[in-house]
Amino acid sequence: MVSIASSSSRASRCASSRCASSRGVARAVKRAWGARGWGARERGEETRRTRLEATTTREVTGVHAVEAAVRALGRGGVIAVPTDTIYGFACCARDDGAVRRLYEVKGRRTGVPVAIAVGDAKDVGMYGVCAHLDEGMLERILPGPVTVLLRQRAAGDGGAAAVSSALNPDVDLIGVRVPGSDFVREVCRAHGGAIALTSANRSGEASTTSATEFEALWGECDEVFDGGTIDTGRLGSTIVDLSSTDRDFRIVREGERCAELVRVLEDEFDLKKRA
Repeated sequence: MVSIASSSSRASRCASSRCASSRGVARAVKRAWGARGWGARERGEETRRTRLEATTTREVTGVHAVEAAVRALGRGGVIAVPTDTIYGFACCARDDGAVRRLYEVKGRRTGVPVAIAVGDAKDVGMYGVCAHLDEGMLERILPGPVTVLLRQRAAGDGGAAAVSSALNPDVDLIGVRVPGSDFVREVCRAHGGAIALTSANRSGEASTTSATEFEALWGECDEVFDGGTIDTGRLGSTIVDLSSTDRDFRIVREGERCAELVRVLEDEFDLKKRA
């Protein structure tokens, strides 16, 4: 069965439980996962002196690019990568220091959630509770321009993969992506775990679809990977809440290919869209 991401962007091709139904809780989730971050804050000079700074970009083609990305993630670095929707900043999702750096680079307050990305749909269940979802649902909508919100699996839960306690503190849901980008997925697989992923711009500023659009932030990154211009509408991924066990879903943020996602969930899996 063809996934929603089957007609991926030009840059991607190049880059080779129960959810409470009260309106109050729904608004809280939407505020957390749909809102933009807060203003930027200054980075300490000591941090700047103890890390590598990117001054040029790398092309995403070839195994060496993946190796370079994995090395940077392994030393706690923040990297910039092209996804199937926009450019993003990423770091190792289980590294406390790296996650804090990601928030600093982004200029985002720590209470505002950041999604994670994994290599394959089968990996989603390592981080979020998805036993209530129909068989094949995640494989149908992923990889693609979708962030799936699920109840986060508790630390110590059998088979659960760890994420940093600095990532989305005090938030019950976790957003998981499998981008329609071969490069990002290969990096996740080679890294051996999830990466925290957010858009490559300061909070409150416009999303970026080329590496040159955030050139002023290259120095904040350990590596910048250039996949060319991404031919999308700068909307980012569609955020869908699939945490409910009542066979319904909610669109938290309309992004790329939102209407197609809604059609798939309603027509193919008989889920009801809730406000």
